[in-house]
Amino acid sequence: MLSSFPQDSSIQRKHQRTIDLNADLGEGGAFDADILRIVSSANIACGGHTGDVQSMRTAVQLALANQVAMGAHPSFVDRENFGRSPQQPDHAGLFTQLCEQVDQLRQIAKQEGGVLQHLKPHGALYNQAAHDAALGALVIRVIQHCDPQLSLVALAGSPLVRLAQAAHLHVKQEAFADRRYNSDGSLRARSFADACIEDDEEAVQQVWNVVAQHQLRSVSGDSIKIHADTLCVHGDGAHALHLLKAIRGKLIAQGFIISAA
Repeated sequence: MLSSFPQDSSIQRKHQRTIDLNADLGEGGAFDADILRIVSSANIACGGHTGDVQSMRTAVQLALANQVAMGAHPSFVDRENFGRSPQQPDHAGLFTQLCEQVDQLRQIAKQEGGVLQHLKPHGALYNQAAHDAALGALVIRVIQHCDPQLSLVALAGSPLVRLAQAAHLHVKQEAFADRRYNSDGSLRARSFADACIEDDEEAVQQVWNVVAQHQLRSVSGDSIKIHADTLCVHGDGAHALHLLKAIRGKLIAQGFIISAA
C-alpha cells in the first residue's frame, strides 16, 4: 500500500526512501481490516499458533483489496501457548507441519487470485530460528520446498540472515516497533515485564532511531547497530492500530514511501 506521494516524478522518488511496514494478522485481532489499510505487508497466521481456513481467507481477501503484500506466518503447532513457548521438536515432523501451514495458505491465496510473497516465522519459532543454525536451516528448507521465490523475513542482524543469504534466499531484515531488545540484538523475552513497548511515543521514537540512525537502545542502555528493511507492529496488540497510524504518519512526514517493494 503506497503513501500519498506523487508517483509521476522520478526525480522526486530518487530522493525518497522506502520502508516496508508489516503486521502479524489473522490472529483474532479486532482491527485487522483497519490495519490492512495502513501496512504494506501482512503476515497471515496459518494454523500453527492460531487461525483456520476462514480466518486465512478473510485476511487474504482484505490484503488483496488493499494491495498489501501477503506472507505466511507459520509456527510451532502450539495453539495453547499461542506459539510463544520455546520448543525442541522433532525436525522431520516440524518440517512437515510448517510446509502444511504454508501450502494451505498458498492454496487459499491462489483461490482468491493472489500469491504469497514472503514467509515470516512466528513467536518462539522466529526467535529460536534466528540464532539456532539447525532450526534456521529447517526454515530455509521450508521455503526452498514450498516456493523458493518467497522472501524470508528474519530478525535484523541475526545469524539466520547470513544463513539465508548464503542459501541464495531474498531476506528482509526486520526490526520491531513494539518490542525491546537485549544488548546482543535479540528480542527481550516476553517473560520479562518490560518486553513490550506500551507507550506509542517511545515506540515511534524507536522506529525513527532505526530508520534514521540505524541504531536502537537495548534494555541495558547499550547502543545496537541495526539495518532494517521492514518494521513490525504486532497486530494483536491493544494499541496496534493507533501505533501503526502514528508510525506511518511519522515516516511519511519525513519523506518515506511505505511499500513492500
